[in-house]
Amino acid sequence: MEEFKAHVTPAKEDAVAALREEFAGYDGYIFTDYRGMTVEQITNIRKNLRKDDAAYRVVKNRYAKIALKNLDKGGAEEQMVGPTAVALVKGDTANVVAKVLFGAAKDGVNVQVKGALLNGELLSAAQIEEISKLPTKLELIASLMGTMKAPVQKLAATLLAYVESKGGAASTEA
Repeated sequence: MEEFKAHVTPAKEDAVAALREEFAGYDGYIFTDYRGMTVEQITNIRKNLRKDDAAYRVVKNRYAKIALKNLDKGGAEEQMVGPTAVALVKGDTANVVAKVLFGAAKDGVNVQVKGALLNGELLSAAQIEEISKLPTKLELIASLMGTMKAPVQKLAATLLAYVESKGGAASTEA
């Protein structure tokens, strides 16, 4: 029996190449089902993700699978079933992107996270939801700076109280 072979056109090859090139600029991929979303809702998600140097792209599953495989980032085939949109993540902003997606879902947008491919590791929707609850990098830095600043503030307050207990600051008049 003759095996079925898909007809590969130059347009299809160009579409896969463009997708591979776009995917190559990102480190992580969060797969979502966008069924039931309006164009306006998708546009709002894209706008919110752009602030964090991320993108949201509706993809043709077959093209996306080939593009990821060509980038040696395969393994997410089971997450690319049905209508799929991919949130593209750069660097360590996966939790920020996940916050945007789950925040949109809480606001009534019909976006469902299917899973993700982050740092070469496949993650489930539940794992991505947990990642979305983590503090952002900026929140962690602010917390660290607040913790580091507290002892210095206590020292300054103690020194000021000591100076005031001795009659105030010394005069610097000449």
